[in-house]
Amino acid sequence: MVIDALGRKCPIPIILLAERIREIPVGEVVAVLADDPAAHTDVPAWCRMKSQDFIREETLSQGWAFHIRRTY
Repeated sequence: MVIDALGRKCPIPIILLAERIREIPVGEVVAVLADDPAAHTDVPAWCRMKSQDFIREETLSQGWAFHIRRTY
């Protein structure tokens, strides 16, 4: 699953992630696309708080893709 939050300011990418992560099976990976620099700290922090696995950050031509594995 890909959540496109490009052009949206934080905390919108986190809100979208929190709402949509339940749509994927446990063990699957979701990518959050964001271009707000706050996402660099907000996405990994949300993953730690919610016990989800932050896999990696990928630089895109516009913004970044944050990859998160659902753990429960």
